[in-house]
Amino acid sequence: MAIGKLFIGRKVREIRQAGHATQAQFADKIGISTSYLNQIENNQRPVSASVLLALAEKFGIDITELSSGQNDRLLSALSEALSDPLFETYSPSLQELKLVTQNAPGLAHALITCHQAYRRNSEQLVSYDDRFGAAPSNETTSYDEVRDFFHFVDNYIHDIDILAESLAGQLKLGEGENYAALAGFLESRHGVRVVRGDAGEEAIRRFDPASRILTLSRYASAPTRDFQIAVQVAQLHASDTIEQVLKQAGFRTEEAVEVCRIGLHNYFAGALILPYRSFHQAARELRHDIELLAARFGASLEQVCHRLSTLQRPGLKGVPIFFARIDRAGNITKRHSAARLQFARFGAACPLWNAHQAFEAPGRIIRQLAETPDGVRYLCLAMQVNKGTLGFRAAQPRYALALGCEISYADQFVYADDLDLSNRAAFDPIGISCRICERVKCTSRAVPPLKRKLVVDHSVRNATPYEIE
Repeated sequence: MAIGKLFIGRKVREIRQAGHATQAQFADKIGISTSYLNQIENNQRPVSASVLLALAEKFGIDITELSSGQNDRLLSALSEALSDPLFETYSPSLQELKLVTQNAPGLAHALITCHQAYRRNSEQLVSYDDRFGAAPSNETTSYDEVRDFFHFVDNYIHDIDILAESLAGQLKLGEGENYAALAGFLESRHGVRVVRGDAGEEAIRRFDPASRILTLSRYASAPTRDFQIAVQVAQLHASDTIEQVLKQAGFRTEEAVEVCRIGLHNYFAGALILPYRSFHQAARELRHDIELLAARFGASLEQVCHRLSTLQRPGLKGVPIFFARIDRAGNITKRHSAARLQFARFGAACPLWNAHQAFEAPGRIIRQLAETPDGVRYLCLAMQVNKGTLGFRAAQPRYALALGCEISYADQFVYADDLDLSNRAAFDPIGISCRICERVKCTSRAVPPLKRKLVVDHSVRNATPYEIE
């Protein structure tokens, strides 16, 4: 949904309180009245451009971060939860949702968690057949809890990223052969020897703490091989920092802690192979040419796309993009969005999105200009990648990678050079998910929207057997 006037009362109050200033002192410093500041902090009035500039000048605030995607993500998740028929008697306005997410984000998160539990419980009850007696669980799964953790920290972990970047500088990664530098570091610093596995070895990576031997699959590609060595470096070199992040995350179960530990090891590995500042600069220089970035850093396309979604360092942010990995059944197995486009938490993605076409055109990067129901327009990219090892009998899972940005950033992508961005007719209408999409004339609709009534006319048959009121 589009975000108009800027209501950032909670952030302004945090800035003022961090400087131990009264409202009168703070108002005087940024050149407004105390009553206006009071109205801003209580979200009764939006922040004007002059106030934004004063905050930037007096307190070194990055204006772009005041309207960061964090509220957009929470706003989208809360809006989706409240679109459930469970809340059919309550239809909050956009302003009401903004007030909740900006002033009481904890309450918004709690409501989203409750809705997730309700959905899981309902789905289990519906699927009951002969399993009576088994108690349905309404607990958030460990996987969902960890996914939400990364989602709401903007997919950027500062302490881990800084540590990885520092080590990458010491090892001069990205300037030569990563394998030799990474393997040499493991052996010299941690006494770990890297070897290739036997022909029958199924594991991509296997570490034996007793012998201090790290065995890698003989058939792993160079980017996969380097990434797995970097994961081992994370386990041995970054464990203290990672444990501190896990402690602060406050997960409810040990299983969630273990799942997140895997994610943080992978995060460190990505940040080590693709160090923040050099990767950020290269992305700008190469205008986000994914294939050239992969070649420059010796990484895979997926590693590059994923890393682009983590460029959210305060003061040095990259282009706000969305990124997702989708399997052939339409399941979103990875997702993050720093843009206003937010992925549905339940159900499949919009069938009109070009991500689904990637399986039909292997080896190509497919481009699409798209517009969501809120009027926001995007440049969307999609490509198919194969996972797994080589060999005729080996499993070859295929995924679609989806990457994109709002059209205002399209000039920073080489893929937009020959597209007519000014022609509104060139943009395909897409949604987030059929269940929450408000488009009433979509011929690709799979299911009706949750909170709209249907009209059935038995004498007329259109693309769908019903009309949406």
